[in-house]
Amino acid sequence: MRYIFTITFLLISCAWQAAAQILNSNLPIVIINTDGNAPIVDDPRVLATMKIIYRGPGIRNYDTDQNTPAYLDYNGRIDIELRGSSSQWPPNSDKKQYGFTTRMADNITNNNVSLLGMPSENDWILNGMVFDQARMRDYLCYNLSRQIGEYASRTAYCEVIINGNYRGLYLLQEKIKADKDRVNVIKITTTDNYSPEVTGGYITKADKLTGGDTPAWTMTQWNGWGVDYIHELPKPENATPEQTSYIKSQFDNLANAAVYHNVSLIDGISSVIDVPSFIDHMLISEISSNADAYQFSTFFHKDRNGKLRAGPIWDNDLTYGNDLFFWGLDRSHTDIWQFSNGDNDGSRFWRDLFNTQKFQCYMSKRWNELIDSEQPLNLTVIDNFIDQTAAYINEAIGREYTRWAITGTFSSQISGIKTWLASRIPWITTELGSYSSCSNVTLPSLVITKINYHPKVSNEFPASNDLEFIEITNTGTVAVDMTGIYFAGTGLVYQFPANSSLLSGSSVFLAGNTSTFQTKYGFSPFGKYTRDLSNNNQNIVLADGWGNVIDNVHYYDSLPWPDADGNGYYLKLTDPALDNSLAQSWTASNEDDIIMQDTLPGVEFITIYPNPVDDFLKISAGQPIGQLTVYDMLGRLLVSENISSETYELNVSHFPKGAYVVRIVSAGKRYTKGIIKR
Repeated sequence: MRYIFTITFLLISCAWQAAAQILNSNLPIVIINTDGNAPIVDDPRVLATMKIIYRGPGIRNYDTDQNTPAYLDYNGRIDIELRGSSSQWPPNSDKKQYGFTTRMADNITNNNVSLLGMPSENDWILNGMVFDQARMRDYLCYNLSRQIGEYASRTAYCEVIINGNYRGLYLLQEKIKADKDRVNVIKITTTDNYSPEVTGGYITKADKLTGGDTPAWTMTQWNGWGVDYIHELPKPENATPEQTSYIKSQFDNLANAAVYHNVSLIDGISSVIDVPSFIDHMLISEISSNADAYQFSTFFHKDRNGKLRAGPIWDNDLTYGNDLFFWGLDRSHTDIWQFSNGDNDGSRFWRDLFNTQKFQCYMSKRWNELIDSEQPLNLTVIDNFIDQTAAYINEAIGREYTRWAITGTFSSQISGIKTWLASRIPWITTELGSYSSCSNVTLPSLVITKINYHPKVSNEFPASNDLEFIEITNTGTVAVDMTGIYFAGTGLVYQFPANSSLLSGSSVFLAGNTSTFQTKYGFSPFGKYTRDLSNNNQNIVLADGWGNVIDNVHYYDSLPWPDADGNGYYLKLTDPALDNSLAQSWTASNEDDIIMQDTLPGVEFITIYPNPVDDFLKISAGQPIGQLTVYDMLGRLLVSENISSETYELNVSHFPKGAYVVRIVSAGKRYTKGIIKR
């Protein structure tokens, strides 16, 4: 029987090698020819030429078009290798996974290109989905993760031919790496060993060790087993002791905060991690019941000065009831939590987070939002997406099943996933329970009122990014405790310091470069954010420490948004009461109009000088001055006096050097002025 099977398999293989010469498909066709027909191995990489035939959406593709430039999405050099660990040893099949880099003609220089509509890069994966007979579990998870707002590898189905041998159905997808369109963190270098540079960016994973790898550090599960952590960025061989120590300390801080269920905004869970990213990572891992979640292929990332974030998700084939059954494993069930099932539980902090009442409340809240009607994790919505995907790959599945002698039917695989989800979603809903205690959180009245995303350059200020700023205004009637408030998401990093506050009616500026901002505008900004604003468009999300969105503006450099693109103007909200998510609520205002705080009509008679000041600040007015208050840039009250005189001298000689806010109330009106103490 063994010889009959071998002969049959060889006949199928030979038949498909012949068929590959006349392959036509509704999917893109990837043709790879290695130099000299060299076999593709795990190491070293081999050089090859790759062509991607793609005529466009809904149009059939033919391998006979491989020499027609108009139909080639890519035609160039690559180097390629086998990738994966257990996936290199699938049962009764030699279908493999591949990693490749697009190269220039010199075979050395990276060639950053867009493949099948994905953002330009040079590192890519051909995922054979070898453990998933439905050939869509990875695709489903990645798409769900992106649909709920997190980055996950972009994917495109294709059929692959290597050295004339038809290899079947694959997912062309992005490799996880630091890039503005992938994991959006700064790329740390070997010289970044002191704060703030040592704080990021990092990409770290919990995973199995392969190829003689050694872990950067190890953490423990509930049962005492070890979980190995491996550097992805920086590369393991480039990580300095200072960098390893720093990023490990962030995981240690997480573990310590979680084990004590510390929910303090100052030193608790939310001060260490970006809570929404951890919740979203857990929800995608749990809706799919990923048997490898938390222990293997579990990624984290951290930008410079930013919080630790979970994700992106990766390697989601052992999901939706699927497992390595041929190895006697059966772990993806509808009625368990993968972080506490006694198997691949991952580090203890996952379970400790879940057992923290406030964290679980927000997890339940997020879950119930996402399973609501027409939302991404709603059962009907997922079922429709599965049906659309199945219809799209159905033709190629026929060739795939024949090529790899897969038994069973594709339709039974699809119905099995849908039936499984119909049990899984209600179970999670019941287990997560109520979220009433975090459902109606009172949020502060903070509004993003100015955005200078592309300042004009000049001889005096040649670096545009150094002049960027964002203004945030407290439009409420009471002071706001700013502790824990931060920019959520990626690409823009800032978290307000503990115990800082913003007075009613006051504003603060955050800048890209504090010294340049002060030189240009004559006063110091409240703080400095990390990274630069996009010159094209960006989503700015202001959130509290637990991820509740306070304000959200997505600006663009194109109509209908006002023109503030490198021309000496900035975006200004015309009225803080307007909806700042709408382009018509904004106007383009001249950069020279920037003042530190609001000056209300009718108080022009007040004069404060000199500014900057050394010892005594002189105040004069056309009528008696009422209350005088002075605050530092953390919002702390330093002076509060009732003057009842038209002139006054305030002794500031004992003030430390820096910026301060002077507020005067007179004749029922308010005057606010920023001063600099030299």
